[in-house]
Amino acid sequence: MPNPTTPEAAWPVRTVARKIAEWVGRLGEVWVEGEVAQVSRRRGARIVFLVLRDPSADMSISVTCPPEVLAGTQISDGTRVVCRARPEFYAGRGILSLRAAELRPVGVGALLARLEALKRLLASEGLLAAERKRPLPFLPGCIGLVTGRASAAERDVVETATARWPAVRFRIENVAVQGAGAAAGVIAALRRLDADRDVAVIVLARGGGSVQDLLPWSDEALCRAVAAAATPVVSAIGHEPDTPLVDLVADVRALTPTDAGKRIVPAYAEELAALARRRAQARAAVRARVGTERDRLDALRARARRCATERLDRAAADLMHTRARARALSPHATLARGYAVVHRVDRTVLRRAADAESGESLSIRLAEGTLSATATGSTP
Repeated sequence: MPNPTTPEAAWPVRTVARKIAEWVGRLGEVWVEGEVAQVSRRRGARIVFLVLRDPSADMSISVTCPPEVLAGTQISDGTRVVCRARPEFYAGRGILSLRAAELRPVGVGALLARLEALKRLLASEGLLAAERKRPLPFLPGCIGLVTGRASAAERDVVETATARWPAVRFRIENVAVQGAGAAAGVIAALRRLDADRDVAVIVLARGGGSVQDLLPWSDEALCRAVAAAATPVVSAIGHEPDTPLVDLVADVRALTPTDAGKRIVPAYAEELAALARRRAQARAAVRARVGTERDRLDALRARARRCATERLDRAAADLMHTRARARALSPHATLARGYAVVHRVDRTVLRRAADAESGESLSIRLAEGTLSATATGSTP
């Protein structure tokens, strides 16, 4: 549709407001879903005023309806409703509102179906994936806690964690944990703690309740805020059977607030016992290693001694064998068997009798002693 206005022919505000009212009027009746944030019933008044908000966005709209539209229904702050209404734009004040002709509380079955659809949406975006979940720090310096003021959940988390690790510190953000505005309050508290550099882990905690009571903890905006947090988040909402969507998005899901207190810090006594066990194991391991090395050294020493003894024994045997051979080959051994060596005066050995001259002086060496002789003749 072409814009009929120009800088020279601009519409006055009343014209723009009237045209917006005409366009809104052409919408006719629509079905709208939201959460009741406020109900104003005035005695004798012919109109009931409500404020309907979108839990997933910071938006709200006023709704008017005759009292009979609410007859027989239990409507209060925090109730999820669907209404058949006609949008109206009040040109004089520039306000958009709804005039409801029918209003129904959303049943548990319908709520669960909507939550299941939101769960599938978050899963398709990877916000429920196990690989994106971060481990908790072993010993956080400071723990952020988002919970109701003076609630049992706050007491359970703080007392359990303090009993396990007495030096633990908390930074607590007290918020509304159900009803209109609860999700927005939790998101704001979560972001404050996430921006605090001292906070190492954030716990979201509240006690059990009905599906409607726990509905803020399945709010889409809250789930996305938890997924976007830089600090690991522990969800401890309700009791074990309760599973709001924030449980699935958080890095760790605790079954109860007490369970959350156990998960966020180690047990001091258990860590001391584990340290003592590890010290004993280390001492035993060192002793075992020393014993093993001592046995190995003893074995090497014995082996060296045995090798040296065997080597000496072999050397002694070889020496005895060599000595025996030397003795067997020695001239003295030959002389001992009755032989003799005949020398001339010049110490040359006489090998043949014919070489001796008659009257020549000879020296005869025996095994024991030497004889002097004179050659008188020879026999071939």
